Amino acid sequence: MPGSGDVTNNSPRERLDALEAAVEVLLDRLTSAERRAAISEERRTEVEVLLREMSAGSVDPAEMAERLQEVEAENEELRSRLDGGLERVERLLARVHYLEDQR
Repeated sequence: MPGSGDVTNNSPRERLDALEAAVEVLLDRLTSAERRAAISEERRTEVEVLLREMSAGSVDPAEMAERLQEVEAENEELRSRLDGGLERVERLLARVHYLEDQR
């Protein structure tokens, strides 16, 4: 990650600036992951509609099963990435609070 080098010899302000920049990058990544999760949820809704159509006999069940597996795998990956991003943001925010308290 940019700016993740050793900043222990920098002033507290420089360290705080570097930490804030890192938090910003992680928040951007989190926003991106949330956007992808929303897309995945939209796809899940599409799958539900297709399943209803499949029940009516207008959709190939094999194609539907394959698509469902793809969407579920994508959704699982996105949720995992979101969880990891949230954990990193929480750790960085804790560091920001600590540095602010040290001022």
